[in-house]
Amino acid sequence: MSSKSTPAELRQESYGQHGGSAVDRFGVWLSSQAIKRALGNRKDLDALDLGCGYHARLLRALRTNLRSGLGVDVQISPEAKLEAGMTYLESTIEQAFAQIPDNSFDMILMISVLEHLWNPAEALASCRRILRPDGLLLVNVPTWRGKVFLEFSAFRLGTSPALEMDDHKMYYNKNDLWPLLVRAGFKPSQIRLKYHKFGLNLFATIHG
Repeated sequence: MSSKSTPAELRQESYGQHGGSAVDRFGVWLSSQAIKRALGNRKDLDALDLGCGYHARLLRALRTNLRSGLGVDVQISPEAKLEAGMTYLESTIEQAFAQIPDNSFDMILMISVLEHLWNPAEALASCRRILRPDGLLLVNVPTWRGKVFLEFSAFRLGTSPALEMDDHKMYYNKNDLWPLLVRAGFKPSQIRLKYHKFGLNLFATIHG
C-alpha cells in the first residue's frame, strides 16, 4: 500500500497495481480482520486510507461502517473510483496532507505504509492534526522479525513483490513505534500496540 516517496524521486505505482500473490492477499485479509475488531460497532465514519493501494480493497471492504471514504495513492483503479461514497486523491501521502484540513476524519488507516516513508514522525503528526477528537488511527507495520520472512518471500521465493520490500525504510517493534506516536502528540493512555500475523507485524490502535 503505497504512495511513498524518496528524496530523489516520487513513486509512480500503487500497491497491487500489477496484481498480488496469495501471500499478499492473505496479509490483506488478516489486516482487515484486525481493523474490524478495532472498529467494533462504530458506524457512519468519515475515513481516510493513506496508501490505500490501486484497488483500495480495505477501504471499500469497510463501506458499511462509513459515511464517506477518502483513499490516497499515486494511482487508483477505474473500478475503485466508481464505488459510491468513495473519493480519491492520486498523490503521495506527503502531498495529500497539505490538502486536508484539521479535524477531518473519524478514522485514519495507515496499513503497511509507515515503513515506506522517509519521515514517519512528520506523517504521524499530520495524522494527529487531521484526526477528530475521539477518532481512531490504525497503523500496521512489519516487525524486525517480519523483515526476515518478507525479504525471504520477496527475494528468494518470489511470492511477494520485491519492489515493495526494496522500498522499505524501517521496521518496527513496540519500542520503535511507541515513541514516534508520543512525539506526534498522542498520549500513552491513547495507544495500544499488539503483535499479530504470527509476530511478523505490529498493529497499533490509537485513540484521538
